Amino acid sequence: MTDDLFPGFTEGRAAGAGTEIYFRIGGSGPPLVLLHGYPQCHATWHRIAPTLAKHFTCVLPDLRGYGQSGIPANEAEHRSYSKRRMAEDVVALMQGLGHRTFRLVGHDRGARVSYRLAFDHPAAVERLAIIEVVPTLIMWEAFSSEMALKAYHWPFLAQPAPLPERLIASHAEYYLDHTLASWTRDKSLKVFDPQALALYRSAYGDPDRLHAFCEDYRAGATCDRADDEAERAEGRKIAAPLHFVWGQAGFPAKTGDPLGIWRDWAENVTGSSTDSGHFGPEEDPDGTLQGLLPFLLQD
Repeated sequence: MTDDLFPGFTEGRAAGAGTEIYFRIGGSGPPLVLLHGYPQCHATWHRIAPTLAKHFTCVLPDLRGYGQSGIPANEAEHRSYSKRRMAEDVVALMQGLGHRTFRLVGHDRGARVSYRLAFDHPAAVERLAIIEVVPTLIMWEAFSSEMALKAYHWPFLAQPAPLPERLIASHAEYYLDHTLASWTRDKSLKVFDPQALALYRSAYGDPDRLHAFCEDYRAGATCDRADDEAERAEGRKIAAPLHFVWGQAGFPAKTGDPLGIWRDWAENVTGSSTDSGHFGPEEDPDGTLQGLLPFLLQD
């Protein structure tokens, strides 16, 4: 189905850190990994991947539990869906493809995997681009009444199983469509390609994947947050150059100083914004590329 979205790309499956990872690959040049977020899959990159593939060998994995990748069993403290374990999947995938170093772009949950990868595997990351998130720990600490209303899904999805799974499953497509539309600038599904939207909806029809999505957020409320706390306590910063892209109508724009937040977590930070809500790569692909390409093309 996604061949039309990614002309010239091929698909593959490879071993991650204990689960199978589905991916798309295309282009030529230095390796570039693009990691999607919730509630999506690799299809979120379809409007910018063809341009990036003119300069890079682009690898587009589905995160564990998402898209067509494996669905690992639960572990204590939700560790099987921690960003640390997801980062290990990416490192294993790229090493299997023959790449020990690579450039890295992440959006939403994929951005959380990306900055965790940069902390845990600094030698692997040449350049890091983060789209539309601030660190997990900061997000939890910033939960004002306004943020709680706009990002209610954080505490909701993190509730013990099977509460959110059962409530969402009763009207899964409605919940997904509402979530996607509410995070766009125009509060509409019109921005999403029908093929991509069909993939997002298909995953929500799978109870095992729905559980995996919730486990992702349970990890965010527990072990991911603890991992961030450890980094801050040790005073560590991300060594790779970091470029932050935020939507003018997205979540980070409401913090007042999104670049300032990342400067507390990385040594070398630049930034750019898009005319979009949360889904810059789909809502404003040109603006997203204008911010990413000059950064990623640097040696």
